[in-house]
Amino acid sequence: MKIAVTSSYADNNVFGHFGKCEVFKVYEIADGKVASKISVPTNGQGHSQLTGFLKGIGADVVICSGMGQGAYSMLTEGGLKVVRGAKGDIDEAVNAYLNGSLTDNTAAVCSHHHDHDHSHNCSCGEHHCH
Repeated sequence: MKIAVTSSYADNNVFGHFGKCEVFKVYEIADGKVASKISVPTNGQGHSQLTGFLKGIGADVVICSGMGQGAYSMLTEGGLKVVRGAKGDIDEAVNAYLNGSLTDNTAAVCSHHHDHDHSHNCSCGEHHCH
């Protein structure tokens, strides 16, 4: 199994805006444990392109802070399992998923549009949209 977690180049925390994710930390899982992990840049791909990108890198599970319903639908219809509501350190989030304490938080849904230039908070977490 491969788990892809939204990330950035700034730190090792779960990145707050799925569609603007710069890089995914991808964890290969064997026998219920992390066997390896790598960083895979999105190369500017966002929102609607990320389903194909994630399938292309072999991801089975996507862990993120939050995402819009459209992205959630595209990913799940594409056969990926989505776990929303993760926060903090990525390694800890993956371990929490593996031990069953991190499950999908259906309340972590972004319900706004990102076609503007100002920053704001939304219901999917404490991220800022640019």
